[in-house]
Amino acid sequence: MSAVGQTAVAAPSTGPAVETWPRARETARRAGLRPLPGTGLPLAEALGHTLAEPLAALTDLPAFDTSAMDGWAVAGPGPWRVAGRVLAGPDEPVPLADGGAVEIATGARLPSGATAVLRREHGRTDGALLYEHGPDRLTTGQDVRPRGQECRRGEELLPAGTPVGPAVLGLAAACGHDRLLVRRRPVVQLLVLGDELLNSGIPGPGLVRDALGPLLPHWLRAAGAEVGEVRYVRDDFGLLRDALRHSTADVVVTTGGTAAGPVDHLHRALAEAGARLLVDGVAVRPGHPMLLAELPGGRHLVGLPGNPLAAVAGTVTLALPLLHARSGRTVGAPVLAPAAATLPGHPADTRLQPVRRTAGGVVPLAFDGPAMLRGLARADALAVVPPGGAAAGETVELLEVP
Repeated sequence: MSAVGQTAVAAPSTGPAVETWPRARETARRAGLRPLPGTGLPLAEALGHTLAEPLAALTDLPAFDTSAMDGWAVAGPGPWRVAGRVLAGPDEPVPLADGGAVEIATGARLPSGATAVLRREHGRTDGALLYEHGPDRLTTGQDVRPRGQECRRGEELLPAGTPVGPAVLGLAAACGHDRLLVRRRPVVQLLVLGDELLNSGIPGPGLVRDALGPLLPHWLRAAGAEVGEVRYVRDDFGLLRDALRHSTADVVVTTGGTAAGPVDHLHRALAEAGARLLVDGVAVRPGHPMLLAELPGGRHLVGLPGNPLAAVAGTVTLALPLLHARSGRTVGAPVLAPAAATLPGHPADTRLQPVRRTAGGVVPLAFDGPAMLRGLARADALAVVPPGGAAAGETVELLEVP
């Protein structure tokens, strides 16, 4: 662990040095490298969790030779004599001899002896005889899904660490699973700080609508977290201190109070709660005054700036790597794209810029100030712009917007 991870909480002026953006992300990831325990859940309850063990097939898939099209199962070369029909279901079809055919539905079990499936639109019947009249000659195995085409019993289909989405649930069901062993999702408590915030109605003099209470829970859930009710805390040191002391969440996320203003109580409250700072400020714009702390009991707190886009920057920098690690998720390779236009940067800090994808690469969006969300609402991703900016044609990393 770096010296940053061993520094006790103190006032911002005497705390850890400001981290570079890549190092701050890595610190957050390493802080979460104690995945939560595994638990077995029915498929219907596993969505949003992470696989705690590889997903292996419990059967060949498909489990038997099946028809890939509506038409006729045929044996040998035509013409064929048609006798009967095979529909999907458990009944075993009668074997076919050479020259025989049977009408068959998509997904139905192929009779033994069948050599191909003739599509309905490529066949014509004359009495009991079937002739092909398709554009090409029928070949052996055509439109047949052979047993084990997708996988064999016992084959590993997905590694541990895979997020469980709808497609994973479908695959698990198809290959015989009723339950999955998944990681418990990290429980996150969101504390929105500030006397000036409204959670309904139109903003007025000295009052602003809270944008982060509606925005952040969905982003955190997309990262695998379980987020409860959003709690609003006034600008009061005692209230914040007690909220931190009494929280039982795996990760506490706060908005606002991370700087050194007259009502920024977070550093002092962390000290009172016995926390230690891992990150105290990141060289990134927006979002510079973000922080990460370890709470007693191995829990963590991510302190986000109060400005909306700055808070989003803190979320992707510190909260998401921490949550991915705690939920046991495997981190994929960075998503890269060329810049279709110049992406302006900060002289010394990394910049997270809302962008849209175009055929020629990504382009920056306007309304990208720390307090703005208009650009983010239209964005496909946040581009990681290095200090000094990125020229047109230069490759940049993209952070996906859920």
